[in-house]
Amino acid sequence: MLTIHAADLLVTGDRRPPVPGGAVVVEGREIAAVGRYEELVAAHPTARVRRWPGLLTPGLVNVHGPELLERAYHPDPREADELGTEPIVGAALAALAMTDARWGASAQRGVQRMLAHGTVAVAGSLWRPGVVDAVYRAGLTVEERFEDPPGPPTLDPLAGGTGRPGRPGRSLAEAVLLPLPPDGVRGVDATFAVFDVPDEAALAKRGAASCVATVVKGRLVYRRR
Repeated sequence: MLTIHAADLLVTGDRRPPVPGGAVVVEGREIAAVGRYEELVAAHPTARVRRWPGLLTPGLVNVHGPELLERAYHPDPREADELGTEPIVGAALAALAMTDARWGASAQRGVQRMLAHGTVAVAGSLWRPGVVDAVYRAGLTVEERFEDPPGPPTLDPLAGGTGRPGRPGRSLAEAVLLPLPPDGVRGVDATFAVFDVPDEAALAKRGAASCVATVVKGRLVYRRR
């Protein structure tokens, strides 16, 4: 079945201009077409349509994979009264009785929080089996990292500082996994995210927590309720 994902504005993640009223056509796990919604729906009149508010972009890479998934514990909601809701690190983490099973469950929750920020890949080497399993089960890819990223670990892929004056965060072009393909190019995974912001400048200001949907290889893996 074909599905058209349409948004107010589509940004390809490279030098191509934004597309007002843009959309992508998904066939199985691949992108079948990219362009204006009116043209795509006319070309594919039987496709199911999902309309999203805001900005559709390529999926993002979180550069703090090991720090967020193997050096932090994401509490179970049932532990909120005792441990709170934020990731636990440092001495507080060392005080917890961490087992392989607990690391795996923590990673599952951490991955879900990443998906809620438009993340479709993590950078950095992962070695705990439960963590690796959680990442791949969710469909995320693991990218190579050649140096430790600047700034404290954060779930927002756009918030990691670059270490350069005047650049407190990462631009969308720096954070995307791969740009959306030009129309007519086939064989590219349907992996993208939608943010409830009007444009790229607003996304940089509000951050990736404005995510309303994340699609990985054609699957809607996160949708804000």
